[in-house]
Amino acid sequence: MATTSTALNGLLEEALQEASIGETDHFHWHATAVGIAALWREEKPPNTPPFDEAVSEGLEVGLDLSREEREFHQVKEGLVLLFHS
Repeated sequence: MATTSTALNGLLEEALQEASIGETDHFHWHATAVGIAALWREEKPPNTPPFDEAVSEGLEVGLDLSREEREFHQVKEGLVLLFHS
């Protein structure tokens, strides 16, 4: 599980400026060039990345992320959980 990459963070920050593909209780969902990004909506992120919560809420917007690789990144917009193949 990766935590940071300057180039990747730049790509994520660009993608997060685009319209989201959905919203759930805890996340704004974005399709990016590198995968599906779940941006944490609350001001304070949890102590550990909430991957299980994201997988569950992803189903609410039609995304089955249960088999995807998972990473988390801290960008200026906040905590991003990234799901990719």
